[in-house]
Amino acid sequence: MFIPKRILFEKDSLDYDMAKEILAKFKDKAEIEIINLTSNKIKQHIPGEDLLTQYREGKKTLVVGTKKSLKFQSCKPSAHYQLPLVSGCMGQCEYCYLNTQLGDKPFVKIHVNIDEILNQAEKYIDERLLEITIFEGAATSDPIPVEPYTHSLEKTIEFFGRNKNARFRFVTKYNDIDSLLNLEHNGHTEIRFSLNTASIIKQYEHATASSINRIEASIKVAEAGYPTGFLIAPVFIYPNWKEEYHDLLMELRNRLPEDLKFPVTFEVISHRYTTVAKNRILQIFPESGLPMKDEDRKYKYGQFGYGKYVYPKESMEEIKEFFGKEIEELFSNKEVKYII
Repeated sequence: MFIPKRILFEKDSLDYDMAKEILAKFKDKAEIEIINLTSNKIKQHIPGEDLLTQYREGKKTLVVGTKKSLKFQSCKPSAHYQLPLVSGCMGQCEYCYLNTQLGDKPFVKIHVNIDEILNQAEKYIDERLLEITIFEGAATSDPIPVEPYTHSLEKTIEFFGRNKNARFRFVTKYNDIDSLLNLEHNGHTEIRFSLNTASIIKQYEHATASSINRIEASIKVAEAGYPTGFLIAPVFIYPNWKEEYHDLLMELRNRLPEDLKFPVTFEVISHRYTTVAKNRILQIFPESGLPMKDEDRKYKYGQFGYGKYVYPKESMEEIKEFFGKEIEELFSNKEVKYII
């Protein structure tokens, strides 16, 4: 659970029950600063004279506010729309694209107007009848660490459980999922877990759950009847990488129940970076050991109009062959969505 160092309540946020409940939970804790904003200017309340300090302090900051624009962003190819429950993440993964996408806003922000957000989702669903509309709940966040006091996922999962024409999915690096296990989800929510080897998590995924804790949480989710998936990302090539990723997949195979209601899904993404991301990462993680030597990579233009540095063709083929074979041999009831 995310315990912030400071909580900023945006103007008018306390008109909503969720904000009132959060205030009641934390107001008597002397170690947590409570700030009621009058202008919704957030940055001036986050300490730090430089980007590095502002990043560290921002990661300890919770902003409680509302989602002003209810025009949802698209989320292709994995879903039709983003569902904006939360933005930002308490994790400090060195490679994370949120380091650049959120720029100078590394704080976690929760949107307390959950009823308005779900009402808007229903409008999007109705526009596409009788097709099924899919929503992604973690495009710019990890909603699990704040779930114990927002209950946004609980409300969202039950909302989608009642709607036969919609599906919800999100991914997490955390294991605080017990409150979701007994909900009436009706198989309409897919919970995915981002996994990596223990050495990669230790080196690059700061302030996240261990791979073992994530796997244990995924077992609970699968046993509760949820569609369950795994995002193995980013895959790094390093000494003994095949042995360590094999051990990770073996641990997963040995722990997953045999009688899964739904095929377990796999999404495998190799490490890549942009020049903007590299520069940002080295500002907030100046001692980072991320492999980001441009001369060791291939420059590739992406579908969104900008280029990125990916592994060379031979390495990509090796990654695809390795994971394709491993997943095929180790798992029977599975679906590989992509290996890229």
